[in-house]
Amino acid sequence: MNDLPRTQALRCFITVAREGTVSRAASFLNLTQPAVSLQLKGLEESTGLQLFNRTPGGFTLTEAGAALLPLAHKAVSATSDFCTMADSLKESQRGTLRVGTILDPEFTRLGPFVRSLAKSQRTEVFLRYGMSDDVLTQIGKGELDVGYYVDATPAEQLSLPAFSERKIEGGKFQLIPLLSYDYRVIAPIEWSDQVTGKDWADLAGLPWLATPPASAHRRLLDDIFRPLGPLPKRVAYTDQEEAMIDFVESGVCLCLARDVVLEQRLPRKQNYVIADKVTLTCDLSLACLTSRRHEPAISHAFSIMLAVWDAKPASAASAPISAARSRKTAGR
Repeated sequence: MNDLPRTQALRCFITVAREGTVSRAASFLNLTQPAVSLQLKGLEESTGLQLFNRTPGGFTLTEAGAALLPLAHKAVSATSDFCTMADSLKESQRGTLRVGTILDPEFTRLGPFVRSLAKSQRTEVFLRYGMSDDVLTQIGKGELDVGYYVDATPAEQLSLPAFSERKIEGGKFQLIPLLSYDYRVIAPIEWSDQVTGKDWADLAGLPWLATPPASAHRRLLDDIFRPLGPLPKRVAYTDQEEAMIDFVESGVCLCLARDVVLEQRLPRKQNYVIADKVTLTCDLSLACLTSRRHEPAISHAFSIMLAVWDAKPASAASAPISAARSRKTAGR
């Protein structure tokens, strides 16, 4: 014989030898009697041996069948061990990815990202929601593998037609920008004359909404105002973007607001004014430790994220993603 017997045929052989009849073996194996008989016939034909004596009382093993029975047991057991080991190895390769997330899931396309990971590599994703700077800190401590991060787009990147990966904090962290968007400064509508035509230095003298120290809002504004002198007076406090706009409309302070959030509120009556001379362009990026960038799970996550955003690295041979920087309505 040239081919190894099929495992199903060996199981039928073993069961008929134990049960003594095809009918009992078929019932045990949850097969039909013709199916069991066909397996036995095929096994005898492939070996060229008669394995059973057929008698009115049932089946008894021939001398050849008795000699092969222990080997059939070993073969079936080996097949079972093979399948068990393969399943174990497959399960051990099931990846886990700890992701830090910020802002609203629709804006970051968190759902498509997680679904794509789950489909492509049996990756189990653990999400932790927080502030942008907290996410970066936890990545640095090894508590998260990757996470979303917001920072001001570097001046040298503003004129580029495509995104490229970049490093921050002395090269410790690697970022892959996904979306470039604008923060606008909004003020109570009654303060229109105090913000229209004014630059950052002028706005520093007005009260601003306080946000948590680990928030992107706090870091972005501090980086702007610190070189200009004392930081602005901060009043009120919230970490919810919708509440920030409500505070502004109540007439007490200025704050930053994402352009996409302001666009969503256009159908409503507006009780705020947008400062017309200042804009803060930022990148929403996926971040990881530079030292871990090429670990398989993290490299895969970066590739999946690029696919979710329909983007390619600037160094790719294909056409640059010139449309990416203008994708202002990405919160789909």
